[in-house]
Amino acid sequence: MTDDLRARLSAVRSEVGKAVVGQEAAVSGLIVALLARGHVLLEGVPGVAKTLLVRSLSASLALDTKRVQFTPDLMPGDVSGSTVFDAGTGRFDFRPGPVFTNLLLADEINRTPPKTQSALLEAMEERQVTVDGVSRALPDPFLVAATQNPVEYEGTYTLPEAQLDRFLMKIVLDLPAREQEVEVLVRHANGFDPRDLSALTPQLTPEQLRAARLAVREVHASGDVLGYVVDLVRGTRSAPSVQLGVSPRGAAALLAASRAWAWLRGATALTPDHVQDMALPVLRHRIRLRPEAELEGVSVDAVLRSIIATVQVPL
Repeated sequence: MTDDLRARLSAVRSEVGKAVVGQEAAVSGLIVALLARGHVLLEGVPGVAKTLLVRSLSASLALDTKRVQFTPDLMPGDVSGSTVFDAGTGRFDFRPGPVFTNLLLADEINRTPPKTQSALLEAMEERQVTVDGVSRALPDPFLVAATQNPVEYEGTYTLPEAQLDRFLMKIVLDLPAREQEVEVLVRHANGFDPRDLSALTPQLTPEQLRAARLAVREVHASGDVLGYVVDLVRGTRSAPSVQLGVSPRGAAALLAASRAWAWLRGATALTPDHVQDMALPVLRHRIRLRPEAELEGVSVDAVLRSIIATVQVPL
């Protein structure tokens, strides 16, 4: 049963590959997030297939998906839903917003003001929304895949640390290699339409995803490896270039993502290698560098690699 679930998730990767060239690491990150019940922040310049990646994943998983284009005039009720008066019945009825879905694509999330960004906080953390004092549960599974552009700052609002901390991982989508870019053009020359994903077929049902999540919980984490996770996180708090290190929530996130990654790799026990593989995507958005370090060109990823290289690995 477990091997069959892994095979189906591998088929999901292949199915997404029919629409998205390269970005295998991003696809793996999204699958890890699904298994670990987390959310993902996708960062990359325009045109690297951030939106197409999420849409392709949804088509490969038989999940209900809704998209919200975040703009400066978007209101919280546009995301969570609102209560409206029905003249026919004389009652106030709740009309659910797009957050009531399995996979929410929050496009350019940093283009909307903090008031609207905060509408997602309760949904991401508690899997529910509260409108007019009434809490309503969200569907299961529920995942937010948010995108943001790292180069255009005009008209954007920096995501607060409280919201960044709710994302399991931040995945950076790089520009493709030359051969991958050629492959993109070959597909377009042969008639590929990124708006039409009807050729993709679902490879995993929500019930099978829930079964895979339960299987991930069986991955054993020894006391030494748990201590290694804590040492990595504590290393971010004492690093000279870091102003704000990773919180205990970040340590729990690193553990959850590492166990999901270990299960995907066919392991029954968590190892330091699994933790190291997940450290950058899980921790990079939870760290704030000192201003002087940023002026000197220090990057968060470089700081994390230095910490990984210096923290003692358990035998």
